[in-house]
Amino acid sequence: MKKLKDILAYIDQPEITGSIDISIRSVQFDSRQCEPGCLFIAIKGTQVDGHQYIDKAIEKGAVAVVFDENRNQLQPGITWVRVKTSARALGEIASAFFDHPSSQLKLIGVTGTNGKTTITNLLFGLVRKLGYQAGMLSTIENKIEDRVIGSTHTTPDPVQINRLMQEMIEEGCDWCFMEVSSHAIEQDRISGLQFDGAIFTNITHDHLDYHKTFDAYIKAKKKFFDGLSESAFALTNIDDRNGMIMVQNTAASVYTYALRKTADFKGRIIENQFEGLQININGKEIWSRLVGAFNAYNLLAVAGTAILSGEDEDQVLTALSSLNIVEGRFDYIRSQTNITGIIDYAHTPDALKNVLETINAIRTMNETLITVVGAGGDRDSAKRPEMAKIAGRMSNRVILTSDNPRTEDPRIILDQMQKGLEPTEQAKAIVISDRKEAIKTACLMAQPNDIILVAGKGHEKYQEINGVKHPFDDKQILSEFLNLKPIDN
Repeated sequence: MKKLKDILAYIDQPEITGSIDISIRSVQFDSRQCEPGCLFIAIKGTQVDGHQYIDKAIEKGAVAVVFDENRNQLQPGITWVRVKTSARALGEIASAFFDHPSSQLKLIGVTGTNGKTTITNLLFGLVRKLGYQAGMLSTIENKIEDRVIGSTHTTPDPVQINRLMQEMIEEGCDWCFMEVSSHAIEQDRISGLQFDGAIFTNITHDHLDYHKTFDAYIKAKKKFFDGLSESAFALTNIDDRNGMIMVQNTAASVYTYALRKTADFKGRIIENQFEGLQININGKEIWSRLVGAFNAYNLLAVAGTAILSGEDEDQVLTALSSLNIVEGRFDYIRSQTNITGIIDYAHTPDALKNVLETINAIRTMNETLITVVGAGGDRDSAKRPEMAKIAGRMSNRVILTSDNPRTEDPRIILDQMQKGLEPTEQAKAIVISDRKEAIKTACLMAQPNDIILVAGKGHEKYQEINGVKHPFDDKQILSEFLNLKPIDN
């Protein structure tokens, strides 16, 4: 338990009515989770406004309420704290309640459209190879050393973030690596956290259903770097045209990585094949099991982060070469007839383009490349025809199918995707709404030495239809239809 006065010490100019010399048992922003002795923070969410549930929170035992709206009556016996922005206050309060755990860890945040999960997972694996203990907050899963905690969002809520970081400290962790989504930045979910370093990967078309414009999406990402302290470092991809825009107002020390331009961490691809990638980083060559130019960028970001954090360069590169691929990221299997199946999370036009460019750069062009791809429901619809256009242009055969339709009619999503196909590409594309049937059809079409790409869901073990998550694993299904065991990556 903490005294309310200690928790509020980090809030900018709160208006307080009532006693702050009271003990707080827990911090809650969901009235359903309230308990006797808790502090309730009323947040305006995208779907629900917590201010409507203040009375319910008090009924369940809240002894103090943080809010940012006008309120005519303040119930006596409750401490009322009015702040400028409840969402921002939640992060600062959660951090104070859990004894500022981010300040006791080396906290590295990774943001960008593509590459966040791969970089976060690689950093987690790298520092453990170097002998440290670590935690990770990512799209695939949250981890404290070998303990896995389920993940439902790219970036968890502030209470969960700080609780997990406190557990990391209790279990002896030195590091924490965290995916930082644009939603999390915009919704102040990283408020109150002290980052030692931040990585920018790239920015392309995504999440415009939420941000509305590409400019707003860029500004959301940039806010992360604007909030860094002078003691932090910012590592940015300067091959991306927005790479330097991200860091133009940051107080952090700025470093760069690139394949095409001169940078602090400069890479050059020597060899690229399905089995891995040989890359030169600042004059030193390593071999990695990762594949493709997009992963070369990921490797540069990981190496740069570790070296900027004080680790020995030679040890970093040696450890980096021993790391396995990340589940659902260019995750490949191969049948006895040499059919190569690739499972990738690519769910944006740029990510799909990157994967297909990588495949086409490696293959001999004597094979048939069959791409199975869909687009998620209840999300940015503008990218649907673009996804199909890229698949049609860069593949020999295309099967358009469902991804996670969520509450949308899959037929509507697929109709929107088909509009992106050029007339010359219509003949090589078919539509199969049932994702399992689509994967089965791709396997039946494939001949020895052909390549099947199943894109969009990657590591996910479910398919969400009408709000219900059904068990579904692309890699398992692809393996079954090819009658093989996945390669041990």
